[in-house]
Amino acid sequence: MDQSELKTSLKQRIVIAAIAILLLGSTIATYILIVLSSSNSGDAKLNKLQDDYTAKQVEINEYSQTLSSKYFDTMNSFRSEVRAYNAEAANSTGVKKTDLKEGDGRELTTGDLDYFAYYIGWCPDESIFDTTFNDKDNPTALNVPIYAGQGLIEGWNEGVVGMKVGGVREITIPGELAYGDSKEICGMTNAPLKFVIMPITDDKLHQLNSELENIYGELVQAYYNSSSYKNSSSTGGGSTTAQ
Repeated sequence: MDQSELKTSLKQRIVIAAIAILLLGSTIATYILIVLSSSNSGDAKLNKLQDDYTAKQVEINEYSQTLSSKYFDTMNSFRSEVRAYNAEAANSTGVKKTDLKEGDGRELTTGDLDYFAYYIGWCPDESIFDTTFNDKDNPTALNVPIYAGQGLIEGWNEGVVGMKVGGVREITIPGELAYGDSKEICGMTNAPLKFVIMPITDDKLHQLNSELENIYGELVQAYYNSSSYKNSSSTGGGSTTAQ
């Protein structure tokens, strides 16, 4: 066979090149579809988890109305404890505890954070800076109680030791065991704070809170797997720094 017969014509080479380009384009298109499908699936999961998280919050808020009717009168009866106090004197001593009502539940020990609490927190000038009442001045109900396991100031954790669940205690916290100089509160840094605190336990609320925390964990993971996070990361907007 003549060697020239083994050579492809220009027309044949063009056809071969076109086929190669089509194959390459098909491969790229398939890859893009796979990535987009995975991304859309991740975003769909993210959206569902966001809806689940919101729904669980609504469920907790609705259930908290039942708890409010149970504990409102007790907490409301101690609003009269909110009075002005001397900031310098409060800062010169350690945590002070005054039991206003003895509880009938378990006794809280050091490191025990598995409880919820209703509270009123106020400044030396008796202005309330935070509370679980639905209104600082004219409350008609209690909002969702805070969960101690979410992290509270050192003076709070020290102040509740020894009290029984269901009881009510007034706690005076010096500034160094509150927010110190890291946060301005009550118009100053190192501000002493006072609280009236009522710790409670409730099986259903505990279950609902655990379910909310689980959804939150899945939500964070889904976000990091979503296109929203990947896009923000590629443009320098993402952050994985622990708070």
